[in-house]
Amino acid sequence: MAITEHKQTPRILVAGCGKLGGAIAETLSRQAEVFGLRRNPARIPQTVHALGADLMDRAQVESVLPDNLDILIYCLTPSSYDEEGYRNAYVHGLENLLAALGSQPLKRVIFVSSSSVYSQNDDSWVDETSPTEPARFSGQMVLEGEQTALDSGNPATVIRFSGIYGPTRQQFLEAVINGRMDPVSPAPFSNRIHETDAVAAVCHLVNLALEGEPLEECYLASDCEPVRLDEVVAWVREQVPCAAPQPDARRGGRAGSKRCSNKRLLETGFRFRYPDFRAGYQELIAWQK
Repeated sequence: MAITEHKQTPRILVAGCGKLGGAIAETLSRQAEVFGLRRNPARIPQTVHALGADLMDRAQVESVLPDNLDILIYCLTPSSYDEEGYRNAYVHGLENLLAALGSQPLKRVIFVSSSSVYSQNDDSWVDETSPTEPARFSGQMVLEGEQTALDSGNPATVIRFSGIYGPTRQQFLEAVINGRMDPVSPAPFSNRIHETDAVAAVCHLVNLALEGEPLEECYLASDCEPVRLDEVVAWVREQVPCAAPQPDARRGGRAGSKRCSNKRLLETGFRFRYPDFRAGYQELIAWQK
């Protein structure tokens, strides 16, 4: 996914350098000049130019923003998981940042979104053209943030990730091992993407944007095998000793029941390192042994 040579070194701003944003920024810094923005700049990777600002404070953001940016990657998570927290993270923060950027012409805005914008609960396949009618405020705020990016006046692309898991996100695996997961059978379909592939997908699309390749306004980023939750739990139990399910173990999913199609992402030439849950969780389990 290396960025090829350009007349000038690309300049990229990653707004939100948490787990995912920080990994994206660190990866891109090998081939580009990358600036990372978050409230606590001490937690930004050392290979990234650290910018400390609160996106709720437009003047503060304006005071730290660099000039001549090529790409903006917006990768926020809420500071609180209520409606105000989601609105601030996905809508108001982006509005303030875009206002602070002013007339800077960007080659692409990349908005990191979520499959939570889909509310389908009928096992159907969903893709980038499927209806987005989220019932929860979280999905509604994410969808509003998507539109804010698309209406920014710059070329923009939304990446909708399904559930991200990996070395820094092992809550599900730990829950199964500790007996806190006991889904009904048949359980709802679940969708996921390994964090390594999530980072690689963003970097892949950034590279295409820098090369002037045409991009769609939306990509759904999920691995190649949607699978029922009870099948994943049963497979994990076959791979590693697990505690018996607790009486209050979680019985169902939290995101309806749908199957996410990654066809459009694959058509760009992207290839998954972990194409299904077995490849990803097998490695995580091996590390625990």
